[in-house]
Amino acid sequence: MATQSPFSILGSVFERIAPGLVPPPWLVHEVQHRAVLLLNHVLQQEPAAMERLERQHGRIVQVQWRHFFIALQVTPAGLFDTADEAVTPDLRLEVMQDSPLGLAQLALRGERPAVRIDGDVQFAGDIQWLSDNLRWDIEEDLARVIGDVPARTLSDAMRWLTQALRQFVGSRMAAAQGMESSAHAPGAAPVWSDDRTIP
Repeated sequence: MATQSPFSILGSVFERIAPGLVPPPWLVHEVQHRAVLLLNHVLQQEPAAMERLERQHGRIVQVQWRHFFIALQVTPAGLFDTADEAVTPDLRLEVMQDSPLGLAQLALRGERPAVRIDGDVQFAGDIQWLSDNLRWDIEEDLARVIGDVPARTLSDAMRWLTQALRQFVGSRMAAAQGMESSAHAPGAAPVWSDDRTIP
């Protein structure tokens, strides 16, 4: 008789009940509001980061996992504010791993899920720069508020997004350089796609 792992059992139970699990709007709003406060707290400690974001004011980045998402608009001061849900984002990051248990398993193994990125390459480059250069021990601060394990999971998720952004920007810059060099050579025009999935 074949045995199932606890993760596969929990995963199948979760998948059966997940469609009915939708957080109340007040909770979503509160989590988004706290995330913006946290990001702005970090940004205010790094004037260079705020200066870099000032150039992108008005731009919107949306991070999504399943039906949970946060849309952030860059303010003229180089900080973030929540954006109107109806506005189309300039940059979209979507975590493709649907199962929360699958996401947890990846985190425990030190792996990252696939992240689909589409949108403005320059904006993605600036967001990547922020994630590479902001100096803050987010895991330690989060652990004081939400505990060690959730803090580790959130920190890992942020590292996955950073790696995905780095690959997205690098591949786009390489494609742009390839298009530039092929513009001088006869032949077919290169194909450009705004939809990438980073494994």
